[in-house]
Amino acid sequence: MPLPVLVKTLIEKKVGAFCKRKVPAHILDKVNLSYKVRGNSITIFENRAPWHPDMKEWTSMAIAKMRYDNKTGTWTLYCADRNDRWHEYRDIEPTKDIDAILKEIDEDPTGIFWG
Repeated sequence: MPLPVLVKTLIEKKVGAFCKRKVPAHILDKVNLSYKVRGNSITIFENRAPWHPDMKEWTSMAIAKMRYDNKTGTWTLYCADRNDRWHEYRDIEPTKDIDAILKEIDEDPTGIFWG
């Protein structure tokens, strides 16, 4: 089920701001963050410029996924394993506060998102 319009508008604003502030301006030509909304989830990606002369396109790697539960109005955070399979991140409970989830991703106390 897609996100409610107001929820989607808010999440795009907050996640968009998170992506912009996370990467310093002086390296945006080498790395940046983006997000994609699909159904009731939003995924944050790290994008890297071509690092080999034979490469022409940027590469992307999923960093974190958040899924919205329409019944409870809560967000659940997910992390990817080495095979790009998503697993519920257990160090934060589902919450209505998207800022708490973005803070957990940013601070990354387990090292699962940023390494």
